[in-house]
Amino acid sequence: MKLKYLFLSLVLVVTFSCDNNDDEDYEFVQVATPQLMSKSAFRSSVDVVVPKTIAEPGKIYVYQDYIFVGDVDSGIHVIDNANPESPKAVKFIEIPGNEDISVKDDFLYADSATDLVVFDISDINNITVVDRLEDVFNVYDYDIPVEAQAVDYGKFNYEEDIIVGWTLTTERRKIENNLALDDGLIVNFAESATGTGGSLARFQIVDNYLYTVGNYSMAIFNIQNLEEPILSNTQNAGWNIETMFQAGGYLYLGSTNGMYIYSLENPSFPEYISEFTHWEGCDPVVVSGDYAYLTLRGGNLCGQLESVLEVIDISDKKQPTLASRYDLENPYGLGIKDDVLFVCDGTAGLKLFERETPKDLKLVNTLKNIQAKDVIPLDNSLIMIGGNTIYQYEYKENSIGLISEFKLN
Repeated sequence: MKLKYLFLSLVLVVTFSCDNNDDEDYEFVQVATPQLMSKSAFRSSVDVVVPKTIAEPGKIYVYQDYIFVGDVDSGIHVIDNANPESPKAVKFIEIPGNEDISVKDDFLYADSATDLVVFDISDINNITVVDRLEDVFNVYDYDIPVEAQAVDYGKFNYEEDIIVGWTLTTERRKIENNLALDDGLIVNFAESATGTGGSLARFQIVDNYLYTVGNYSMAIFNIQNLEEPILSNTQNAGWNIETMFQAGGYLYLGSTNGMYIYSLENPSFPEYISEFTHWEGCDPVVVSGDYAYLTLRGGNLCGQLESVLEVIDISDKKQPTLASRYDLENPYGLGIKDDVLFVCDGTAGLKLFERETPKDLKLVNTLKNIQAKDVIPLDNSLIMIGGNTIYQYEYKENSIGLISEFKLN
């Protein structure tokens, strides 16, 4: 009898041990599954409607008396700014999958996931779609939830479907060494009379060409015929490209690990000239003369912990060099007006640096108690977006004065 019980005990121990080992081979993970829409339904959903509450403020763009505010992945809010003291929302352009816009001579160009859509805005009360170039952006911003530990693309067919959202579920899965998101699939897409975008823009118009950048590619459109743009070229642009700025016949691309410089001597085929590399960080760039100014935001998904403002000497485009560096807290966009550099330092407010020399900066003022994301310095006023508010300021010596605040929701 003792031998019988001993054998039974051994069986239980072995079974329990196997169950434990089995549990150690599995884990619970957050799995993202795409919500899909057919491309035909997606493309038919563009519309122009009455003003509506903004869901998630995105980028800002100014053209003539209008301010365009992106509603992330949803469309564009049109603000009549003829009277800066009292802006007024007039229209909402529903553009699913939209990230960026540019405007020239009353034609607005907007990305819509894989497509480029052209609007005639000559009559702001009667905005119309005049053209759509389909599948010109090979990959778009899938906007995978940051909580996701794995992605199950399921029945997603790139040729027929558009990802319009995600469903998160918790699943018990076998532990794999390579359980990770496919970062190679994630791409964001970010003047005659041409509008002005902020430093977070991914679209730039130079003469008869529209330049757009995604994570690693650049698409160049010939817009000589404004109503019917033509895709001239798509080329490699670098890696983890986030922003684009144009000045003096060059494109300056801000990436998470530096800045790329391209010449526009041949406008349909921008030529790579050089790059300036630094540690990982989220960084827009603006340029004035022989100097480029970059903000690097550390933390979160941006890489390193440090946040700084870098001044880059670009007098020799083939060999850009670091000229100086200044500590910040959590910077986003920036802009230049004469000898003042405006830096949006997130929750630390808007900071004004006097450029005593192009590389020697002196902090002269800080607007606190506001959240600053991006700025557009115009000739007669400064426009800034932060949180759910558009701020407009007049220039003063070493300062700015508030003209108006416009709540977006």
